[in-house]
Amino acid sequence: MIRRLSLAAVLGAAVVLAIASQASAAKTLVYCSDISYPPEEFVQGGKNLGSDIDIGTEVAKRMGMTAKFQNTGFDGIVAALLSNKCDAIISGMNDTPERRKAIAFVDYLNVGQSFMSKKGNPLHIKTTMDICGKTAGAQVATTNLETLQALDKKCKAKGQKGIKIISFKEDPLGVTALKTGHLDVYESDSPPAVWYTTKDTSIQIVGPPVNAIPVGIGLKKNSPFQSKMTKAVAAMYKDGTMAKILKKWNMSEFALKGK
Repeated sequence: MIRRLSLAAVLGAAVVLAIASQASAAKTLVYCSDISYPPEEFVQGGKNLGSDIDIGTEVAKRMGMTAKFQNTGFDGIVAALLSNKCDAIISGMNDTPERRKAIAFVDYLNVGQSFMSKKGNPLHIKTTMDICGKTAGAQVATTNLETLQALDKKCKAKGQKGIKIISFKEDPLGVTALKTGHLDVYESDSPPAVWYTTKDTSIQIVGPPVNAIPVGIGLKKNSPFQSKMTKAVAAMYKDGTMAKILKKWNMSEFALKGK
């Protein structure tokens, strides 16, 4: 009898622990994020930092959840979401019609793209057409890479030399290639471009920003989180929380207009 009671107690405790574990998991919002994209997401001192980290954490908090960030390569980030490896994507991802075919978005920024070259702009790049005939790079699977590919076609259509395009697994690798002379131009979103050129004065932004596009949190279509996230982002703009986060990371100019 004592053994039976002990077994029942053990089983009962196991059930309680299992329920508690499930409840804990339900309160965790897991984001897929390519954590190599400062100032939006990066690792420093063993900690995840950046504007997306702060925004994602605050959005989860307003949903009554705790944020967890899962480092995921950008070229596989949508597939990771669709295969249930995370609940959402927050990774400086542009909200484009092509991506909307696969996933939904909750927009929270509006970001353009910038070109970087060596200090002093030795190749005299003032317009996008000045990149024709040059060697240029961008991160794989990004709208930046798509911009270079479209520009290459435009160069050729106008009878100019095409662009030699090199893609990189992570954004900082492309910046290193630029600094070491393996690229003439590197293209990134404007916030990272400002970050890189502020931290290292051997490179600079050249020409005007292009292709301002909304940036959003990516979700599976019909996700139960979409409505709550939309309300959380709107509330963050209304009460000034978003403004504080963007100011902290020198990104105020990338706030959604009219919010």
